[in-house]
Amino acid sequence: MNRNALSIFRVSTISLFGLIIVIYSFFQGWKLIQGPVIDIYTPQNGAVYNQTMIEIDGRTRNIAYLNLNGRKIFTDKDGYFKEKLLISPGYNIIKLDATDKFKKYVEKRLEIILKEY
Repeated sequence: MNRNALSIFRVSTISLFGLIIVIYSFFQGWKLIQGPVIDIYTPQNGAVYNQTMIEIDGRTRNIAYLNLNGRKIFTDKDGYFKEKLLISPGYNIIKLDATDKFKKYVEKRLEIILKEY
């Protein structure tokens, strides 16, 4: 190999490794940019119930703390949560809020109705 081809090979190799590092850093840093995420599977917003005990389940990502109506709840290792909640007859507002380790905050509200018996 001549000297010019060898230097082009070195520059190309270093550039490729640099590009790989930049792409990896972007995908790892995306979680920091995105902030906390709450996905609620059940109940649906506006749902009507006949019983006072309901179950709230969903999934979170990128959180440090999770609260349900001001009470701290916990997730499993994959971010899933499932909590039972006693609701009052009539109109109810359920508030889920989460904070990540960088103090980014997200809040979800559900409005559900319990039919009076």
